[in-house]
Amino acid sequence: MNELELIRLSATEMRRGLLAGEFSAVQLTKAHLAQIMSTNERFNHFITICEDVALNAANSADKIIAQKKQNSPALTGIPVAIKDMLVTEGIETTCASKMLKGFIPPYDCTAVAKLRSRGAVILGKTNLDEFAMGASNENSAFGPVRNPWDEERVSGGSSGGSAVSVALGSAPLALGTDTGGSIRQPAAFTGILGLRPTYGRVSRYGCVAFASSLDQIGAFARTIEDLALIMEAISGHDESDSTSMKVDVPNYVANLQASKDQGLKGLRVGVPKEYFISGTQSEVNEAVQAGLRILAKLGAELVDISLPNTELAVPVYYIINPAEASSNLARYDGVRYGHRTKSCGSLADMYKKTRQEGFGPEVKRRIMIGTYVLSAGYYDAYYLQAQKARTLIINDFKAAFANDCDIIATPTAPTTAFKIAEKCTSPLQMYLADIFTCPVNLAGLCGLSLPCGLDNNELPIGLQLIGAPFQESKLMCVAQELQRELAFDTSKRIRSRI
Repeated sequence: MNELELIRLSATEMRRGLLAGEFSAVQLTKAHLAQIMSTNERFNHFITICEDVALNAANSADKIIAQKKQNSPALTGIPVAIKDMLVTEGIETTCASKMLKGFIPPYDCTAVAKLRSRGAVILGKTNLDEFAMGASNENSAFGPVRNPWDEERVSGGSSGGSAVSVALGSAPLALGTDTGGSIRQPAAFTGILGLRPTYGRVSRYGCVAFASSLDQIGAFARTIEDLALIMEAISGHDESDSTSMKVDVPNYVANLQASKDQGLKGLRVGVPKEYFISGTQSEVNEAVQAGLRILAKLGAELVDISLPNTELAVPVYYIINPAEASSNLARYDGVRYGHRTKSCGSLADMYKKTRQEGFGPEVKRRIMIGTYVLSAGYYDAYYLQAQKARTLIINDFKAAFANDCDIIATPTAPTTAFKIAEKCTSPLQMYLADIFTCPVNLAGLCGLSLPCGLDNNELPIGLQLIGAPFQESKLMCVAQELQRELAFDTSKRIRSRI
């Protein structure tokens, strides 16, 4: 196989080829490194490319496969891209910020360690909105990530670099983080699959903290089988993370195989009226409605439901999120962590200039909002009220799953990918890009975005499936049936452009 044929394979196909001896892990890795090198200047999806680390890991993978054959770990020799929000031993971790430029972590994030222990080859660190703050990947200190479907448009944020790496064939699999939709929204904008697992399903140990009660590590892939493969690898309890849950991890891959072609008879799919609102792009509504009709054709029962406190989600999210961010980012002061200014007088002046130089505008905005809502005199009026409203949102979902439906289906985002700089002058408009995804984070649920159509500009549209806690396997099984019935496969369309 030539390099182009290799990068078009899914991770599952790569596994079969490696075991059959059709190509080596070194060949596979070189093909992906070549794809990254040839596209990164245009799309800016990688911050760090780990050529030597990747080739050494690929060499080891070839030896393991030669010795253990079918018994080698499932990801042996499979290339993976890592969002630069996750610490990686010996590999620079910047969070796309000047504040952490040059930081070489001494240990691996648990999710990355799990991938390495299963033989995965780490290709490099992908670009993101600075400290994962953004809905467009325009807030990176290393510049915006461009969308492979239209280079003048955003890739989605904050895990845009990871999404584009999978969409472009620079990696078959990638890790991202999702605080308010940062996996599902870029997955929708780039026409691939993205899964945010339940809060506590994947350890956050080694994920640089942004908004700790909302952050969750998840994954991107071009096929549902690949998504199951990587989720099986990174899920599970971790004693290093006190929020990691002691819940058994299903065999996602086996469950997919068992459910194949069985239809969806008996499944109740909730359709919340609050997610089909004016202001949503008409083609998005039409494509998602077409997806709902396919679910019904497959045997699912569509149930009209209401999540009455949905309108509170965005304002609640943008109080809790900055409050936690302002607390977490206080450590970057030039003394304990991060960049330190080279020119200063007093100690106070050093703190001020360090943070002024190290952080970008969006990070500063959220620190100021967070500090304000947590300050004496305003805590009760803003933060406390937001936490009460969050409970109402959680109770909405609990009632829906207890009484009305098994899963919920909605659009992933109100629009397809917008143009670069189109919303930069209006933070509120930018924040509304997360309107359909951030309620899931507030409630700690799992959500999956899959491509379901194209708009009139040939840009991908995402359909979101939301599940009760720890129902990731159910979401993937439903997505598998839905994808099979859709009139086209956007992943193949993307790959045909490589």
